[in-house]
Amino acid sequence: MWLSEKQPCSAADRRRAMLKNAALGGMFAALAVLLSPLSIPIGPSRCLPFQHAINAVAGVMLGPAWACGSAFAASAIRFMLGTGTILAFPGSMFGAAAVGLAAKFLSERRRFWAGLAEPCATGTIGAFAAALIASPPGGLFPMFTTLSVAFLMSSVPGAALGCAILRLRGIKAIRILSL
Repeated sequence: MWLSEKQPCSAADRRRAMLKNAALGGMFAALAVLLSPLSIPIGPSRCLPFQHAINAVAGVMLGPAWACGSAFAASAIRFMLGTGTILAFPGSMFGAAAVGLAAKFLSERRRFWAGLAEPCATGTIGAFAAALIASPPGGLFPMFTTLSVAFLMSSVPGAALGCAILRLRGIKAIRILSL
């Protein structure tokens, strides 16, 4: 169960759940920014496998809206610091939302597999949105192909790392944090 999925009965419980989600989302964004110097330049983008691992964990723990917000915050800070490009926005937000949505339909025991939805969304929807931003006139398909390969080279190992983190340690952390 996501932290945001609980149905708190009082206003104080709702505020507490909202504060917990915001704090975890901020921590995930800060961790992504902290690890951003380890990015790999591939084509016109700077790929950061750790961002995709963080998206996988955040999507499972927080749900699609909070995970997407955390990815947006990390992308915005990375862009302002110069450690990311404008392509970081579509390259991370679609994957985080997809993981959160996939986690909704999986049982708690199998929820760590939701992290595999990250490359599916990042390599297709994210790459198409990024190609719309970065492509010259008439060059949408070649840019989409280039970005799709670049995003998949980053998101597949990142999502695998995120699934491993969720499988090995994350399930216990999810239970502890959702108390």
